[in-house]
Amino acid sequence: MAGPIAIPPPPPGGPQSGQVAQKTSDVIATFRTTRVFKLSKPETAVTSLDFDDSGEFVLAACDDDSLQLYNAKEGRHVKQLLSQKYGAHLARFTHHPTSIIYASTKVDDGIRYLSTHDNAFLRYFKGHTASVTSLALCPASDTFLSCSLDNTIRLWDLKSPSPQGRLNLSTPHLAAYDPSATVIAIASYSTHTILLYDLRNYDKPPFATFDVRAYLSQYAINSFTPDWTRLEFSNDGKSLLLATNSSAGHLLLDAFEGSLRAHCVRSQEPTNLRAPPGAPGPLGQGDVCFSADGRYLIGGSGCDRDAIVWDTHGQVEIETKQLKPMCGLPCKSRAAVIEWNPRYNMCASADREVVFWVPDEHVGLKPP
Repeated sequence: MAGPIAIPPPPPGGPQSGQVAQKTSDVIATFRTTRVFKLSKPETAVTSLDFDDSGEFVLAACDDDSLQLYNAKEGRHVKQLLSQKYGAHLARFTHHPTSIIYASTKVDDGIRYLSTHDNAFLRYFKGHTASVTSLALCPASDTFLSCSLDNTIRLWDLKSPSPQGRLNLSTPHLAAYDPSATVIAIASYSTHTILLYDLRNYDKPPFATFDVRAYLSQYAINSFTPDWTRLEFSNDGKSLLLATNSSAGHLLLDAFEGSLRAHCVRSQEPTNLRAPPGAPGPLGQGDVCFSADGRYLIGGSGCDRDAIVWDTHGQVEIETKQLKPMCGLPCKSRAAVIEWNPRYNMCASADREVVFWVPDEHVGLKPP
């Protein structure tokens, strides 16, 4: 989708239709928290967030083996689903709002397909022999990709328990579909590369390989501990985000050439971030994401509170390629995971509580 997207503004509790459309650029700096949902125990942490296609529902996976479902439009908690035997992480909506997939965190390394309507399993996807590190649903069909610490990527169809395809690569911890659903990107930390495959010929060699070694710090190159946390295309297909836990910031790449557009640096040195795939520590899915129009990045500040926004059309320092945050968004809790609503000017963040954010026209600009 080229150019800015006009998206309906949400009311105080969440998005609703029937109001004048707002461009994200007009309201992004005024986002403020509107709902805060406490979890069952103070020590419980959210490990992943996802919106359904309609933007109406939010799904949170938690490290207490529960899945929490929220209504984003009404600003309320809908239900809790327990997965105490298998655990739950990387919970994703399918294209049907009452069915989800998620990765197991114990017993086995399978992927589970669940109906949220009656909390019944629809199918199991077995084959991985180590923890699943990424789940990416195809935007145009009922197929999805899974990455694992067993050094495989598998292509699945929701209608079949057997994988439709498999790739064997070194540390393929992250994967993403482009918006057209014709290209898949796979990030390999140990080789410092991002591989692009034609989805129609995924069993053939990648048609492009982006070597990002030159954009990494020397410490990251020499380290055996991964710090890549998320891979995501912008909705216009022009940019590719490689989120990291590095103090050097997130990498914003040209999706066609692989060249570095910017190092999106945080306001301060990050601390206590969620562990990237393959590293020990509390699970997460990255603390940054694109806005629906593909222009902005919204992410955690790196400290125990607040979020920050980068304008990818903003001024990039010529020598360092650094892009500094355009503004901060105040919040009393950490944005350890964050996700943008695909249909409305709204986002959700989480750490030990789930927070909804919407524009507030009565506030001023907060410095980053």
